[in-house]
Amino acid sequence: MTTAEQDTVMQNFRAMADAIATLFFPHAEAVLHDLRSQKVDYIANNLSKRSIGDDSALEDMLDADVSEVNIGPYEKLNWDGQKIRSLSTVLHDHQGRRLAVLCINLNISLFENAKAALDLFLSPSKLIPQPDSLFRDDWQERINTFLHAWMRERQLSLNLLTRDHKRELVLALHAEGAFKGKSASNYVANVLGMGRATVYKHLKELKG
Repeated sequence: MTTAEQDTVMQNFRAMADAIATLFFPHAEAVLHDLRSQKVDYIANNLSKRSIGDDSALEDMLDADVSEVNIGPYEKLNWDGQKIRSLSTVLHDHQGRRLAVLCINLNISLFENAKAALDLFLSPSKLIPQPDSLFRDDWQERINTFLHAWMRERQLSLNLLTRDHKRELVLALHAEGAFKGKSASNYVANVLGMGRATVYKHLKELKG
């Protein structure tokens, strides 16, 4: 393969770098190293403050003993102290010769901070048991608990309930005493996405 042909392949690799950086923007950088010159050839969404033409120092990648095609993922620190997760992949020309290395650097600091915030917010240590005096007659929660247990047993979800399912569920809720709560019929109708008159119709069938 001629140098011109390899240059055309490198142009394709640059397009790949752009695609990756665009998909994960603004959190990912793609750096293309040219193994022929041992220089940085292209940078998409520069996060590392490197420059095109910087030394790559990837001579080992041309060693015949190096068998890895994908190296990583591994972690490192960026210039601003943020944590980066990186993956490097060796790219070849049409004749199977190692031509370039594409390094994808993903800034994971934002995700780690979000996870820490969620872990703190959702920590069960912040919860107290439901006060009996306040929730003794919480018929809505009892309906919710029964309804979702009923659907789990049948591997159903609210958006998959047919008209027959809803009728069966209304009857099952009645058997559990769910309609003793004030406005329970309205609540069940709203949750199941059916008319209140239909709920009354099913309940009337039981009495009739």
